[in-house]
Amino acid sequence: MAGCRMKLELSRVVQGSGRLGVLKDLGKTGQHSLEVPGCLLHTHLGTVPHLTRDTLQTLSNLPAVTQVTLSNIAEHQEVLEEFKDGFRRFAGLHNTVLYCSLHDPATPCPTGYTTNKTVSVWGSGGRIELTVARFMALQKTVQPDWYQSMADGETWQSGTSRKRVRKSVDRTLAHLDECLLAHQNSQELEGVEVFGVVEGGDILEERVRSGRETAKRPVAGFCLDGLQTGSMHQALRTQLIAAVTEELPEDKPRLLQGVGRPDEVLACVEAGVDLFEGFFPSQVTERGCALCFGFGISSDPELAGRAPPAVLELAEEKEASGETQHNGDSNPADQSRMTSFEIDLKDKRYKDDFRPLVEGCGCYCCVNHQRAYLHHLLVTNELLARVLLMIHNTAHYQAFFRALREALANDKLDVLKRRVLKEMTD
Repeated sequence: MAGCRMKLELSRVVQGSGRLGVLKDLGKTGQHSLEVPGCLLHTHLGTVPHLTRDTLQTLSNLPAVTQVTLSNIAEHQEVLEEFKDGFRRFAGLHNTVLYCSLHDPATPCPTGYTTNKTVSVWGSGGRIELTVARFMALQKTVQPDWYQSMADGETWQSGTSRKRVRKSVDRTLAHLDECLLAHQNSQELEGVEVFGVVEGGDILEERVRSGRETAKRPVAGFCLDGLQTGSMHQALRTQLIAAVTEELPEDKPRLLQGVGRPDEVLACVEAGVDLFEGFFPSQVTERGCALCFGFGISSDPELAGRAPPAVLELAEEKEASGETQHNGDSNPADQSRMTSFEIDLKDKRYKDDFRPLVEGCGCYCCVNHQRAYLHHLLVTNELLARVLLMIHNTAHYQAFFRALREALANDKLDVLKRRVLKEMTD
């Protein structure tokens, strides 16, 4: 395989683990870059949920990398093969880097359907079984800029036996070797990068073995799988990530799958993670909720990703309404539950609340509408409700990552952590 074009340039390593830098030379032309720590743009078949392309472009500082998933694309393989020009043109995507993952992080999928030779994805029509040959045929059809290799990721559930976890690591390494061989022999995938997948469940020795062996392969970066929200306590997740990253080269990016909650993002960045899947705003939107957590590290609201000062009052407001939910380590939550970083606008207390979602937020929703209007749209099941919520939630989440990078750059990560974790304890 030709040398990787993708380059990770680190400008700072904070507190021994947190990494600040830029992922450069992305895409086949090498014209794109992505700041780290950062997140990808989560989509369903190339479209951010609820937003048209024109509406999406009203948001500034969007990630340069768009994530699509085989779980959504696989059932359209024949159509894409007939189209011939790849998924980017098929979906009308422009000026973005296309990353193809196996599963949609916003949608849980059933377990128990992997074999030594196959993995399964779940589309709208049900289960689709993928061999390495079909997996690679799909990649040739999609024509992404980078993709994760095929992996057996069904060992994230607590209580999975050591034997099953070891088998998962062995299968994933075997799939990676087959994918790399097929990739090398494919003209259609010339210039496309491959991310190796690190498995290992909650067993430290298997995580380390998976990371060490994957790092020996000619991959451009690494996907850390099986560590998603709800699978384990954050302390164990941090321990496993820190151990794995010790085995990985410093000049290649680490993408964590299935984690998006702000408190978990902060802990995982400290453990050495560079990239996250940007699905959390979509989940919050589907709940009819708005992200309203604070992340200011400066008294100047123009700094720290324009963190709005009015968010300081939200913790007391949510506590008074009984809305706060503590999803800390004492109770690993499934991804469908409301978190303490959002407010539920379906609650009747918002029917006469004429403030914006977040004072000082510059998104279209907050500039033009009030909480009472969003409440009305939600209780009457108007489609516009989730359009406006998705605009705000995407903008707020991206501002959080900008504040995170600023905190790393200015030695204020501890300040940011206290600010964000305060939302969970107040």
